[in-house]
Amino acid sequence: MTGKSHAHALLGKLENYIQNEFPVDAGIGKSPRELYEPITYILSLDGKRIRPLLSLLAYGIYKPNPEAILSQAVAIEVFHNFTLMHDDIMDDAPLRRGKKAVHMKWNNNVAILSGDVMLVKAYDLLLPTEADKLGEVIRLFNKTAAEVCEGQQFDMNFETLESVHEEEYLDMIRLKTAVLVGFALQLGALLAGAEKSDAQKLYDFGMNIGVGFQLKDDLLDVFADQAKFGKQVGGDIISNKKTFLLIKALELAEGEDAEALNYWLAQTEFDKEEKVKAVRRIYEKLGIKAFTEAKMNSYFEAGFAQYEAIHYKNEDYFLELKKITQDLIHREK
Repeated sequence: MTGKSHAHALLGKLENYIQNEFPVDAGIGKSPRELYEPITYILSLDGKRIRPLLSLLAYGIYKPNPEAILSQAVAIEVFHNFTLMHDDIMDDAPLRRGKKAVHMKWNNNVAILSGDVMLVKAYDLLLPTEADKLGEVIRLFNKTAAEVCEGQQFDMNFETLESVHEEEYLDMIRLKTAVLVGFALQLGALLAGAEKSDAQKLYDFGMNIGVGFQLKDDLLDVFADQAKFGKQVGGDIISNKKTFLLIKALELAEGEDAEALNYWLAQTEFDKEEKVKAVRRIYEKLGIKAFTEAKMNSYFEAGFAQYEAIHYKNEDYFLELKKITQDLIHREK
């Protein structure tokens, strides 16, 4: 198998596994339906399945038949969607992947309880792990889950802080986003029996790539082509979200630029399009796009340096994992 065929085949198997575990027409066949239907619903939305795919490809670098760990890979996807379900409640987000968020389709209490069941189900899906590896897998999963929660709390804290430093923001996105990418890769390697040093390099690769991905998202939110982006450009500007771009702009802005930026941050009633255009102009004047790209690329470069140092057994999977990651880096939406 060459080209995209490994990933394509594995994505198909992931989808089949998820549909069998969480059948749409059965509400998972359990009662009360209100508890289980939201789980099927969020898992049926248009997710890219990147994290479980990374686990399967990492496994394939060291051992044939990554299908052997479909259960564990799906555990990561279930956990990821559990965090999204709860994040949407905290953010009062109306949409998830273009459809109603679970708490909007049902209500907050249903979304909280369904999310709790998803976390339990993630542990169930990890149980097929070989006995000699299960303890380590659960320990690393618990560490990752706690860090994701820490990242979410930092993100919420930032909403009420007058200022956030660059390093604080980067640490927040490392926790909220990147640790799960790192764990997904590390899990696949560990389950395949890779050396712990190589599993750690894959984790570090995922961490750096994950931070870079989030910086890319920050950048796209402001500078993406609306036709390609698929959602409103400038959402972070409208909500005064303390992204890397805003933090850097507040650091660099002086005189009229600082005055204009602070004016828009202080407004509670405004024309959304006008605000986005005005803040984007300030960003362009300050060269914020270039600063963000430089920081983003520094994480990507560090990640690929770690990746190239990995000892691998299957070159096809090694090269395909690298290509898929590079394709994600160059995405426009």
